[in-house]
Amino acid sequence: MSTPQPPHIALFPSAGMGHLIPFLRLAAMLEKQDSIVTVIAARPTVSIAESDHLSSFLRHNPKINHLELQLTPSFRRADSAPVDPFLLQMDLISQSIFLLPPLLSSSSPPFSAIFVDFLLVAEIAPFAKTLQLPIYVLSTTSVAFVSLTAYLPVLASNPAEFNKTSTEIKIPGLPPMAMSSLPPVFLDSSHLFTSIIITNSQALSDAKGILMNTFDWFQPSTLAALNKDRVIKSLPPILPIGPLEPCHVPHDHNGDQYRSWLENQPAESVVYISFGSRTAMSRDQIRELEKGLEKTGWRFFWVLKTSKVDKDDQADAEHFLNESFLEITKNKGLVIKGWVDQQEILEHPAIGGFLSHCGWNSVMEAALQGVPMLAWPQDGDQRLNAEVMEDAGLGLWERNWDWGPNGIVQGEEIEKKIVELMTDEKLRERAKMVREEARKAVGSGGSSDKAIREVVESLHLILTRHAWEQINVLRGEAEAKLPIGSS
Repeated sequence: MSTPQPPHIALFPSAGMGHLIPFLRLAAMLEKQDSIVTVIAARPTVSIAESDHLSSFLRHNPKINHLELQLTPSFRRADSAPVDPFLLQMDLISQSIFLLPPLLSSSSPPFSAIFVDFLLVAEIAPFAKTLQLPIYVLSTTSVAFVSLTAYLPVLASNPAEFNKTSTEIKIPGLPPMAMSSLPPVFLDSSHLFTSIIITNSQALSDAKGILMNTFDWFQPSTLAALNKDRVIKSLPPILPIGPLEPCHVPHDHNGDQYRSWLENQPAESVVYISFGSRTAMSRDQIRELEKGLEKTGWRFFWVLKTSKVDKDDQADAEHFLNESFLEITKNKGLVIKGWVDQQEILEHPAIGGFLSHCGWNSVMEAALQGVPMLAWPQDGDQRLNAEVMEDAGLGLWERNWDWGPNGIVQGEEIEKKIVELMTDEKLRERAKMVREEARKAVGSGGSSDKAIREVVESLHLILTRHAWEQINVLRGEAEAKLPIGSS
């Protein structure tokens, strides 16, 4: 019997860098484990950064295949209310998903499984079942937020208890969650984001497992509750496989500038500031952050974002900052716009703290490097992520800071928390312990390493079983053609 083909796995991310990057990291991990990997990408992308990053990744990982799903034009009316471009992209992917089955069914070798973004599972499950493709979901958020989204259909069906007057929600098997930590749009089941979440949560039972960019030690009680059917009985197994292994992709023209700058800074002396690929800061809040940074006296590296999808990347960061701030801090700070390799930055010994929106990729990247965090949530899952991060000992979270575009945190408050972040030695020691546990999990034989290997091995077993079944069919056909009495 010949050795079966290795499993051929399709990976299909949703919109935005926060979804693309974990899928590319997973693709690189799977390719190293005797798998054929194909990344499916929707075109056109929302941002130039996504397109550039994907192209560079594929160029530097030539063994990984690529399929494009060309999106159909939007059917939204021209006079309809403006929509978050990333939500609109998710909607466009849903409208175009009917084009995917022919791409999947014509693949050679045939696909063995499809790993999809949580936000796409409801659309893909029906034809995956027809094609007999096992589905695994890759979630790009925390286990706490997954438990909330899994339970959201139940909450939304009971508006008498789930409304603006509620102070907390109770999910079976978990501690109460503060309403103030939930995205406000979850109270509106007709909102596009909320309806997408509810629809896909109801389809999770079609998946073989939910892969999580986390590790057992970081969220033990929530993982245990979910995997013991205490939250939602129909949930598939939750499989922590993180922190996902970094795959550095050289592509940004800013890199030489910030690398040489970091090389000239003392160890653990720099506050790294970034609010992710989607969070734009208002002019007023930029001014207050300037005040706070100036007063702390600490060195800083600030990745400045001024629009949700950058339209003015050609404009220098200095265009958005006060001249007096730039003059006072010119020997201590670096401010840039555009995409940066955050994992590479956090690895640098000059980085001593991370002021972050607490997007989940950022939390796991900081955990892998043991960099203490100061959480400043802005949207979505980030308050729940901040609570998880703080509970694990990785950093600080000032709960009284407003989130969203309307609240303004004053410079004096920012100064105080940055000083605490950079001078708290106990916090630094706890962050280093998180790093050790993270590296233990992804190391050979660690909990996360075992989890991803078991998924790949299960796909190998399916292929082996199919190969034996095919041999038995052929053997039966051959025996049927033999003369009676022969052997």
